[in-house]
Amino acid sequence: MLDTPRAVESTRERVTQLLLDQGPATAATLATRLGLTTPAVRRHLDAMCVQGTLVARDARPAPWRTRGRGRPARVYALSDTGHAKAPHAYDALAIEALNFLADRGGVEGFAQARANGLAARYAQVTGTADLAQALTRDGYAATVHQVPTGTQLCQHHCPVAQVAGEFPQLCEAETAAIGQLLGTHVQRLATIAHGDGVCTTHIPNTGLLPNTGSLPNTTHNPRKGRS
Repeated sequence: MLDTPRAVESTRERVTQLLLDQGPATAATLATRLGLTTPAVRRHLDAMCVQGTLVARDARPAPWRTRGRGRPARVYALSDTGHAKAPHAYDALAIEALNFLADRGGVEGFAQARANGLAARYAQVTGTADLAQALTRDGYAATVHQVPTGTQLCQHHCPVAQVAGEFPQLCEAETAAIGQLLGTHVQRLATIAHGDGVCTTHIPNTGLLPNTGSLPNTTHNPRKGRS
């Protein structure tokens, strides 16, 4: 049976999960757990080492065992890159922290400070296209589209979408920062956080004003995060 790309990906995901759950292991041990042959598993392990998701080292023999002849078995473990691909609870932790702030009336202040940082970071942008490039470098995958009534700044990825879904104050403060950077009133038409495919901001013009270092509080009808 030929290995399809999906089958290869699935096997390597299982390898990653086993090493994450049970720690470093040899090819033979992983083969037993996966129900595959050792040579087949070793091919996956070698490829994953080349990709940088695994590291390999010689196994250390137990102190009470005499080392036999031949090359010692290789033990495979997740590299830093491999660990970074594993699931994390960062979003859950962020939501828990913001719920804590919400109970004390502090979410708006946090959102405002984050937006002020955004405005300071992009203070040197010279228009909507320049802002889109800066956002793309930070992982927002932003594009610019002309429409009859102005310009639309579209962010195809939102690094904080799950958290912003719980706390819309983050989106509202970000919108205010975009308006300040471009020196005009802007309107957020859609957000990934609320189930839209793209975060879309409508900009009637692209005039640029200097960043003053702080933003007016434009968050209306603040809502606490859902517990």
